[in-house]
Amino acid sequence: MTLRTYVRPTAGWWRRNGHYRAYMVREASSVFVTAYALVLLVGLARLAQGRVPFEAWRAALATPWALGFHVVALGFFVCHAWTWFAVMPKTLPFIRVGGRRVSDDGIVAAGACAAVAASLVLFLAVWWTRP
Repeated sequence: MTLRTYVRPTAGWWRRNGHYRAYMVREASSVFVTAYALVLLVGLARLAQGRVPFEAWRAALATPWALGFHVVALGFFVCHAWTWFAVMPKTLPFIRVGGRRVSDDGIVAAGACAAVAASLVLFLAVWWTRP
């Protein structure tokens, strides 16, 4: 009689539960966040090299592939940010305003509104200072 070791099936474990699927999408979004950070670092390096390399980098960002990457990255950024806002009520200590505890939905909404407001301020600042 031979003994066989139990091998737990792990293929596709994340597809069996909605929470696991959301977790995997969030983790996949971090790849796009990292890729975009690298794009910005390359831009910073090109800026340090002078005007011509920087303008070449900017021209490369105007290609259809780069624009497509930015659209996909934006979607993943929104997903990534939303999942962080959703976890805020679980990580923050209880917040009380006027003697009442702020609801979890209120904390998520406040975080999302703050992010949208900061993005709008940044967008408008760039818009008004463009040549």
